[in-house]
Amino acid sequence: MAAPKILVVDDQPINVQLLKRKLEREGMTVITAYSGKDALDLVAADKPDLILLDVMMPEMDGIEVCQRLQSSSETKSIPVIFITARTSKEGKIEGLGVGAVDYITKPIDLDETLARVQTQLRFVAINRELVDLQRRLGESRRAATIGAVTQGIAHNLNNLLGVVIGYVDLIKAYHEKPELVRKNAQHLEDAVNRIVVIIKQLTGLVVKNRPPLIRASLARMIDSGIRRYQIDYKIDQPITTAPAPGDVLIETNVEVFEEALAKLLINAWESYHDEPDDKRVISIRTEVVERPDEGRFALVHVEDRGRGVDPEIRDHAFEPFTSTKHTVGVGMGLTVARHSLRNLGGEVTLTDRPGGGSVATIRHPLDRKAKN
Repeated sequence: MAAPKILVVDDQPINVQLLKRKLEREGMTVITAYSGKDALDLVAADKPDLILLDVMMPEMDGIEVCQRLQSSSETKSIPVIFITARTSKEGKIEGLGVGAVDYITKPIDLDETLARVQTQLRFVAINRELVDLQRRLGESRRAATIGAVTQGIAHNLNNLLGVVIGYVDLIKAYHEKPELVRKNAQHLEDAVNRIVVIIKQLTGLVVKNRPPLIRASLARMIDSGIRRYQIDYKIDQPITTAPAPGDVLIETNVEVFEEALAKLLINAWESYHDEPDDKRVISIRTEVVERPDEGRFALVHVEDRGRGVDPEIRDHAFEPFTSTKHTVGVGMGLTVARHSLRNLGGEVTLTDRPGGGSVATIRHPLDRKAKN
């Protein structure tokens, strides 16, 4: 493990030398600066693990140096311990207020300084371990997702190809019976279309760039999304919609929004068991909310009264090919819907509906500053 690097900044050479000697005896690497400007130049060239910074210096004092360090994302995480002759409460609060993690008062007690430096270095080590752990956890999640997608693709496509081959064999066997040929040809076309849908959905997941945006009416997009759902999935079912709160305009990609809504609608339709279409009640309601730290959002709630969110898949509902249905070629709708909305700065969530069923919610920013 490399020795921790400490930058000591003080316009008094004697203080610098005393601290340098003490810290080097403890196995630390010490670099020194005698002005605020020199300190910033050294940090820019070679970032230290910790900075011991004198407050009272000519031209640029320690307060300004610390403020400049805090203003840069590259240096704001470097812990700064102030060395100060100020003993008043106000002076100490000022130093901590600009980003310092600790302070040492003059005359300098070398043993106390060493203890405070070692404490902060332990915090630095812990933070680095946490960052590394988060990085490795992210890599593990990505690897797990890739594995799930790959396994899901192989399973679904193999099953669908088996279906295709089966119907081709039936068409060959009954080639002299036109009615059976037409029936099996339709089943064959449906299976091929499912393969096409899977490939299209996977292509959508790969695209990370935000699509082009225009201002559009939320109410009109909801109507178009319902029509897309009815046409794409061949479902002639009315959807109950509550009036939108005024003429809400959002900056979005109409194609992406309508496709995501259609996927949430088919997910709601499939939440029922064997009920006929007219018994599968689905409703849409919208609202506008404002949150102080995030801005204004439009919420579009798709509600059903089906079997609700299965506890077995509750934590994995948005993962690829997660589904309680046994039909091949399903399980990507929620994954694609969430991915698409996140590309627009929004989100998709799934919760239980009071009284039974589930609620899938699209959250879309009304202000472009409200992005994830």
